Amino acid sequence: MGGTDPAGPVLDRDEVDRALARLGAEHEAIETSLLALQDHAGRRLLEGAGLTGVTRERWAATEASITLLWTYFDAYTAALRTAREIRARRRWSSREDLVELTGLLRGESVTVAGSAASAEPGGARLSRTFTLAALVDRMNELYASGLDMVVAADAVWSALPARIDLLAAELQRTRRLAHSVGVRPGEHPAGDDLERITRTLTRLREQVVSDPLAFWVPAQGSSAPGGGRPDTTVYDREARALDEVRREIDAVLGVRQDAEQRLIKLRDLLSRADRTLAEARTARGEVLAKIAATEVPVVSGPPTALQEQLAAAAEYRRQAQWHRLSPLLESLEQKAEDELLRARESLTAVTAPLAVRAELRGRLDAYKAKVARHGLAEDPLLVERYDAARRMLWSAPCDLRVAEQTVLRYQQAAAELLGAARVPRQGGPQDGDGGGES
Repeated sequence: MGGTDPAGPVLDRDEVDRALARLGAEHEAIETSLLALQDHAGRRLLEGAGLTGVTRERWAATEASITLLWTYFDAYTAALRTAREIRARRRWSSREDLVELTGLLRGESVTVAGSAASAEPGGARLSRTFTLAALVDRMNELYASGLDMVVAADAVWSALPARIDLLAAELQRTRRLAHSVGVRPGEHPAGDDLERITRTLTRLREQVVSDPLAFWVPAQGSSAPGGGRPDTTVYDREARALDEVRREIDAVLGVRQDAEQRLIKLRDLLSRADRTLAEARTARGEVLAKIAATEVPVVSGPPTALQEQLAAAAEYRRQAQWHRLSPLLESLEQKAEDELLRARESLTAVTAPLAVRAELRGRLDAYKAKVARHGLAEDPLLVERYDAARRMLWSAPCDLRVAEQTVLRYQQAAAELLGAARVPRQGGPQDGDGGGES
């Protein structure tokens, strides 16, 4: 839909003909646009829909605007027809004809009376006059406003209900699958989520159908009719929620498929933990008998709660209560790993004194072998200190603190003798073996 030139001096015949041609083209374009709006699918849907909210309010105003638009178009058509008739009176229009045509084409020559004038902002007018240019501008405004409303509603209806229906169908399939594995409302959080999603989608579809403009986001800075997009915030949120539920159902299905293997693995982990704790308890008795003057941590027994939970998991599997078995297995698997780690740490802590004794024994024998390589094994001081350290380390109970001191004295004596033996002769070869502790 276009516009016309502002008013000016008396037109000559050529200017009149050009103006009439332009107005005729505008008339044809306006008529085409109005007919397209009249036949628009969105307009037909709006006419037959039970509207609510903002859409009902805007459609009432838009219907009045469309009616007014046709009234203006009829007035525009009549003015254009009158102008053409005046121009057609004679081949060479007279001065009087040109003055009349100028007033008609550029002056406030179009009068709209009665209810049409009252429908304009300000209301309660007996009549209103327009120039043809102003009338075209006003029709453009009314057309753009009406088309914007119709296109927006149609865009929402074209986008959201179909997507909601597809999501609802997927929701029903998920509900059936959830029911088959025991995920039901009141028994599993995912079952409650499915109920909530169902209610939300039902309500959302009703709202979209009755009030589409409540789900329309106009484009910022756009003046084109229909500029914007459907608001899918609620739909997107529920689609994500359904995806999360599907993942939960898949997890439950996975439990159904590999529950036996996971239970076997759990029993094995707890059995290994029990054996390790039993070994730690045995080792503690050995340590208490062989090592003196040291703190040996107490070894706790296996936790009965884990065995009870394992028995409950087996019962859930037997009764096919997969929705309950799934979270219990995940919890038990982590607890069983933690229990095995705790048992191993307990065994390590209990046997630490034996490891210290073994390290001292190894150090003592290493130094004895070292002095033997240098021909010092029969040194009386070394023999005396070696025998003292050996008695301490190979007797029970062994006092580790005293034993460590005897081993240290042997090391110091060995280091002193090795240092003296390696003092080089004048011009002699150097001993490649280093001195001091090893």
